Amino acid sequence: DFSCAIFDGKGNLVANAPHIPVHLGAMGESVKAIIRENRGRMKPGDVYVMNNPHRGGSHLPDVTVISPVFVQESPSGHSPVFYTAARGHHADIGGITPGSMPPFASKIEEEGVVIDNFLLVRNGKFREKEIRELLLAGPYHARNIEERISDLKAQIAAVSTGIRELKRLGEKYSLKTVRAYMNHIRENAAEAMRDALGKFLRSEDRFESSFEDSLDEGSRIAVRIIVERGKNPPHSHRAIIDFSGTSRQLEGNLNAPVAVTKAAVLYVFRTLIDEDIPLNSGCLSPIDIRIPKGCLLDPSPDAAVVGGNVETSQRITDVLLGALGIAGASQGTMNNVLFGREDGKGKQYYETIAGGAGAVEGHKGASAVQVHMTNTRITDPEVLEQRYPEIRLESFSLRRGSGGRGRYRGGDGTVRVIRFLQPRKVSILSERRTHPPYGMAGGKPGAKGKNILVKADGTTRNLGGKAELVADNGDRIIIKTPGGGGFG
Repeated sequence: DFSCAIFDGKGNLVANAPHIPVHLGAMGESVKAIIRENRGRMKPGDVYVMNNPHRGGSHLPDVTVISPVFVQESPSGHSPVFYTAARGHHADIGGITPGSMPPFASKIEEEGVVIDNFLLVRNGKFREKEIRELLLAGPYHARNIEERISDLKAQIAAVSTGIRELKRLGEKYSLKTVRAYMNHIRENAAEAMRDALGKFLRSEDRFESSFEDSLDEGSRIAVRIIVERGKNPPHSHRAIIDFSGTSRQLEGNLNAPVAVTKAAVLYVFRTLIDEDIPLNSGCLSPIDIRIPKGCLLDPSPDAAVVGGNVETSQRITDVLLGALGIAGASQGTMNNVLFGREDGKGKQYYETIAGGAGAVEGHKGASAVQVHMTNTRITDPEVLEQRYPEIRLESFSLRRGSGGRGRYRGGDGTVRVIRFLQPRKVSILSERRTHPPYGMAGGKPGAKGKNILVKADGTTRNLGGKAELVADNGDRIIIKTPGGGGFG
């Protein structure tokens, strides 16, 4: 669960490793925040770290390490010409539950330590004492500090590799050529998006559609999409994405930062481009995104957001695809499961679980896959049980028949059963347990998900979509993930 990317001197995304869409569309906002607040003060070898969701972050466990790239031949003298960044999900960053994804958080400080524009490396020196103090500050400080330090060092190594390779590229082709081609890549992406919008319109001059869907607790995500054919100049096609009608900011943690919403828009509209181009900020040039202030997609700075990144981002994607009319809903959740010792000591574990993908015209949905805004791989059973001997993975199988019926059937979800051999505090954060994934063009909905606790004595309890509990020795957690919606 990590992503690496390169940005130009203004913080625009140029190229990336195609890992996690919810990271990549949002990272540029974090880079731009670092640029704004450190202009004129950056030095070669500096590395900054931040995770603030309201300044380009996704949620607190996603920690971003950013480094400026200086090149001697730059005409701007001592200003960075590029930036490299690596965003990775840390297994814990503090908060009221192990794993830092509390299902019932109502304030951001309950989700962990907020890091904002922190200088992590200066003059080649890793400021370990200072970052330890920051991670251990506050009432809900980070757990497993040694792992946090190791993860940060790994991210520093990643951005350092990016710097080294960019400098080699500049030495081979010249800085002028590299910067020119960075602009060409973004301009080409913008042109490819305009072409895709034109193809989407077919023979029409204008497309307009509205769509909405509800989170399990009832709040609406609404969107109105307008695609217009450009006439002066020709091919200047554009799209307006208006989220007016979306419910107000929530008391819970399903609020999505603006950067996450933009990442979902970037992802969905990139799928319209039938060309092999790198995802970058140029794709958004012809797109006007409008998000009402104070709604759950643009919440206040103190709002809880940990579920917005993993859950609401998936639902934004479904709503956009629904408005475009091109797919049934996919599982619409990441099915987040976390556990650790109740006293906060030792290791924490976090996983997201695959489900069904929505069908499209001409193709059934894929089964048992990570969909849309997540692209993570789940831990192998052997590795999981070796590193966490307190659990056993009893089964992991297809949830047959959970995909929605239709001319093209939605993909099936999965069933995952974990038995606990020692008591552990468990958190579950999931959606689509009340409202099923919709079908498209007459297709039927996929099956809703279900989370079940089976006690050692055989008694069972439906946990709902969000749960905090202590699983005792012999208890089992059964996660049934949603299927995708059918098409036609």
